[in-house]
Amino acid sequence: GAAEVVNCDMARGAIKIGQRNHELNGLKSARFLSHDIMKSWGKLKKLGPYGYGLIIVDPPSYQKGSFIARKDYAKIIRRLPTLLRPGGRTLLCLNAPELDTHFLKSLVESHAPELQFVERLENPDTFPALDQERSLKVLLYELSCSVQ
Repeated sequence: GAAEVVNCDMARGAIKIGQRNHELNGLKSARFLSHDIMKSWGKLKKLGPYGYGLIIVDPPSYQKGSFIARKDYAKIIRRLPTLLRPGGRTLLCLNAPELDTHFLKSLVESHAPELQFVERLENPDTFPALDQERSLKVLLYELSCSVQ
């Protein structure tokens, strides 16, 4: 498991749920930041000076005034290579029926080509979908070890 976890979400409710989940699972080494990630890159870099081994990106597909996946997801993807350590992985999650797998893959190819596609994770049976492209998409990428 991870030596330390950093949770960043501007929604205080999401932070409280994360804190409770960590508590229930007996996990003690976690930090919870109630911050707008778009304004917190420096803080995240400082908290992970050697790079993160895993980053999970799971933004809302649309949150008026703060995040719109179609225009803002690229801003996060662009920063990932500077936050991950070589060989580090990222899970890119997107639950927007109007945006397909190709949308995420093309953003990575354009804004973070040093990330290599590993696989799309299957949705659990508790999250059924008639159309995989209109359902939750979870893509796993890895940062090339040659990137410094």
